Amino acid sequence: MGLKTITWEKNKIKIIDQTKLPNSLVYLYINNIKQLQQAIKLLKVRGAPALGAAAALGMYLAVRDSRAKSFKQFSRELEKAARYIGSSRPTARNLFWGIERTCAIALSNSSKTVSEIKNLIFKEAERIVKVDMATCRRIGSYGAALIKKNDSILTVCNAGILATIDYGTALGVIYRAAQLKKNIEVFACETRPLLQGARLTTWELKKNRVPVTLLCDNMAATLMKERRVDKIIAGADRIAANGDTANKIGTYSLAVLARYHRIPFYIAAPVSTFDLDIRDGQGIPIEQRRGYEVTTLFFKKPIAAKGVKVFNPAFDVTPHKLISAIITDRGVIRPPFASNIKRLLKKPKK
Repeated sequence: MGLKTITWEKNKIKIIDQTKLPNSLVYLYINNIKQLQQAIKLLKVRGAPALGAAAALGMYLAVRDSRAKSFKQFSRELEKAARYIGSSRPTARNLFWGIERTCAIALSNSSKTVSEIKNLIFKEAERIVKVDMATCRRIGSYGAALIKKNDSILTVCNAGILATIDYGTALGVIYRAAQLKKNIEVFACETRPLLQGARLTTWELKKNRVPVTLLCDNMAATLMKERRVDKIIAGADRIAANGDTANKIGTYSLAVLARYHRIPFYIAAPVSTFDLDIRDGQGIPIEQRRGYEVTTLFFKKPIAAKGVKVFNPAFDVTPHKLISAIITDRGVIRPPFASNIKRLLKKPKK
């Protein structure tokens, strides 16, 4: 399709405004971290890998015009920017990974001039963008090996081009399987309350001529009962050391249903999404979002009684026992996850 979710252009961060899709393809140019923080918070840019790139470029934006005379002063500015960007979405591991990568570059070059460090931060952000493009294609290749000819695949939320730079994790597997002419069919859950599946996944799959059928989230059980699903593939926003995985709300429900109907359930994510400092899913912070996302239809039309209380977690955690395998850019991880995750992440990058 030739799309890129996030790039550096005209000395600004250029993103696709995902709140405008599928009705119109609109690009935003972001010139400061306040604009970036709001864009992340309002889901104009979203998806774990894309947020990693956005955060890294945002860190450069934050210090681009710094007049710090010493590394100590410059470091304080970096820390302030890191806290501010990190406050936008607490669950997404890649957001913090992008921040940490740029801060590490600065720290390891503290003896250089502030101007030189700025340049190195920008180069690291550019590298994160380029690496994601290759990373997602490796995920796609590893995952496509698990797909049989004529498989029907169910997915949730959007883990495609719009959640990465230009390819996707869960949808990257689907794109690669389609390229290999495996004659696959995709079912996309609408993904309430913000309809990322309906608005984003169906849009990009249709653009890439991959057969897709949309369904309401609560129709997935019936689809499985009718044996119309061969595999389920979802993305991830954070993966704990034992394999417990946080992803868009509704993923856990699909995993439970998949286990009952004996359907393989896969997670697709880069190794940067793993958080080995968190032992299990109980330690993953879950973002709680505003009630109006549930009480209105995409912020526009009220669909619930005025003033009703709302429970609106943005993510849920799927226990590792319900996951068949985790597809990464370094290979496929199977149970037992705790030991195999540690082993794979210790392997050098190819």
